[in-house]
Amino acid sequence: MQSVLPPGIARRLWQVIAVGGVIATVLYGLFPSSAVGTIAFTLLAVIVVMACFAGPRRWGAEPPGAWLLMGAAALLFMIGVMIRPTVTEMPMPWPLLADVASFSGYLLLGAFILVLLKKRGSLDRHAVLDGLIVCLAAGVATTLLLALPAAQIPGRDPVLSGIQGMYPMFDVLLLLLLVNLTFTAKTWPVSLIGLIVMMSMIFAGDLAYAIVGVQGHIYASPLLNVPYMIAYTGLGVAATHPSVVEMSRAAKLPAQAWSWPRLSLLLPALAVPFALLLTTGTRSAASRVLIAVTGAMIVALLLVRAIGAVRAQVAAQLRSEHQAVHDPLTGLPNRQSMSAEIERLLTVVDPEGHDRVWVYMLDLDGFKWVNDSWGHDTGDQLVIDVGRRLRTGVPHGIPVARVGGDEFLLLFIGEKGGALRLVDDIRGCFAKPFPVRDHDVVISASIGISHAVADPVNAEVTAEALMRDADTAMYRAKAEGPGRSIIFDTSMHTQVRERIELEVALRQALAEEQLHVAYQPLVRLETGIPVGAEALVRWMHPERGPIPPMTFISIAEDAGLINAIGTWVRKEALRQLGVWRSEGTVHDDFYLSINVSPRQLSDPELPLIVSGEMVRYGVPPHCVALEMTESVMVDGSSVTSRVLFELRELGVRLLVDDFGTGFSALGYLRKFPVTGVKIDRSFVTGLGVNHEDDEIVRAVVAMSHALGLSVIAEGVETPLQREALYAVGVVNGQGWLWGAAVPAAEFAQRWRDVVMGGPAVPEVAADPSGRHRRPD
Repeated sequence: MQSVLPPGIARRLWQVIAVGGVIATVLYGLFPSSAVGTIAFTLLAVIVVMACFAGPRRWGAEPPGAWLLMGAAALLFMIGVMIRPTVTEMPMPWPLLADVASFSGYLLLGAFILVLLKKRGSLDRHAVLDGLIVCLAAGVATTLLLALPAAQIPGRDPVLSGIQGMYPMFDVLLLLLLVNLTFTAKTWPVSLIGLIVMMSMIFAGDLAYAIVGVQGHIYASPLLNVPYMIAYTGLGVAATHPSVVEMSRAAKLPAQAWSWPRLSLLLPALAVPFALLLTTGTRSAASRVLIAVTGAMIVALLLVRAIGAVRAQVAAQLRSEHQAVHDPLTGLPNRQSMSAEIERLLTVVDPEGHDRVWVYMLDLDGFKWVNDSWGHDTGDQLVIDVGRRLRTGVPHGIPVARVGGDEFLLLFIGEKGGALRLVDDIRGCFAKPFPVRDHDVVISASIGISHAVADPVNAEVTAEALMRDADTAMYRAKAEGPGRSIIFDTSMHTQVRERIELEVALRQALAEEQLHVAYQPLVRLETGIPVGAEALVRWMHPERGPIPPMTFISIAEDAGLINAIGTWVRKEALRQLGVWRSEGTVHDDFYLSINVSPRQLSDPELPLIVSGEMVRYGVPPHCVALEMTESVMVDGSSVTSRVLFELRELGVRLLVDDFGTGFSALGYLRKFPVTGVKIDRSFVTGLGVNHEDDEIVRAVVAMSHALGLSVIAEGVETPLQREALYAVGVVNGQGWLWGAAVPAAEFAQRWRDVVMGGPAVPEVAADPSGRHRRPD
């Protein structure tokens, strides 16, 4: 339940309590025995109790039950302090009522601190031993110096006197538990400082009562309650400050076993028995026995603690060594460990005479889709499952390691036949689907393989070369399609160097504006008049000449440049369309089709960005079409789906590019707000020649028309293909029959009169079916 106070006042409530607590303490100190002092104490205590119940809940502090314990403890402390002056002069057992309330408060306060320690994960074995050592020292000191002298006062019940002397020991225990909270706090928030002030003042107040008790008094003056007033103030600040939510969060690892903060508590405790022997040497033999037994127990606990610290140090060292050579997610060896293993194998001669070492580099196909669709936690679980399958699916003794996000590495010694059989074993690990978020996901792995003969002299260099070459072969396998495996050969070095050089050149081209946009017309088959154009990026290298898009687009995707290139192409295309519209080069319905990558469609801000760009360049939404591949719909996350729907709400057309080469599922076309499809050129090429291609195109057109989608045919190169497409109801086409993609100035010069006027090629014959008359 949220506080009814406005947020601004709620955030300042701790300051009000702090100021009010100081004022109440001053009033109580000035008028301790009057009604003013009593009212001040009672009002402060009641407000703090209410703050313990309401403040942490207001800020969402965890766990909520802990602060209920603290509120109940504060209430019991208030009762104990208020009734003590009254019951002190009454016969036994009435004076014990105040102690029952106070001791109950101590139990609840201890439970409160223990709950916080458990939530923070900071109550360790060393802390418990530290607490026992300090409490033994505090116990024997309070017993000999306070409890026993108080119990020996004539004319007073010894039980009551002993209880009074034991209060400081309980305070030390609780204060020690509270100090444990500081071991896991990088900084001390206000709430933690408030709790420390509270415990310090309770300790001071109880110590004052114990000293008075040694002098023969149980209750001497109301001024003894002043420390409790300050304690209530600190508690109220802790409960209402916004940092109360940090009390259950550990900010750093616990202090080391023998850190100076720990030693500052242990060293005085170790000195207590010796100090007591010096100061109580004339006392009874029982006192000396108590000191000796306590000292022996402290030494025993210290020895246990020392042994535990040594064992913990050894365990930490072993754990550190294990973590240095193992992957923390899967527990498999890491790259460093596997590199050392390859070096070792290169120096070992196989007993059967097989001296060739094989290295397998695996990269999961489709892993990014899992990460983007279900999140990195799910991706991590998939990596764990893959590692488990590889460990159990390959022959025993084959080293398996995780060397990257979704990359694994295996080793084998033997002949080529055995090496190829291991490839089959690896593929078998991916034969069954992996369960991911209540779905069965089928993934594969691209495998790069390298090998070398044993070389004890150059083992280190050879090991690095093997891993590098396997990595190179893996990327080559991945480029050829999912699930492929390729054995490295030296020609791949040249290809890798070429790719690296192109990536560097592409980054430079993007920075120096070497890229340009070319425009290929989208033509109505019936008239030959362009109804739009596709904006295509082109790269003219200053030394190498034109670089094909099929070469540099894949490099841009791997290098993370596709977003920057896509954004630049979109802006330039929209700018150019705005210029054409303002100059009258194109009519009002002429549209530009622009490609967008899956990465761009995963940006939730894309609809807002596109909307702003259309406004900036004066382009209406119906003049913009965004092309995407089928994989966007299949692999699309919830973010991608929302982006597509928001783009469609803007009025932008959404086209599925290369339709027919991917999944081509009817359900995807119905699920997403696409407005049209582009039939892939591979089907258009076979029209009129391959009957199967004719039937595929006819089926795509019929399905698209049934869903109200427009159809564009790509790769139209001959009049025969144009006639065949028109015959089955295709409305628009694109291809070399009407020319290649050209720069903006050439496009405007060539097509202006055609776009605004008559046909560019003879019209096709009318089809009685009328399917070609369906509007775009």
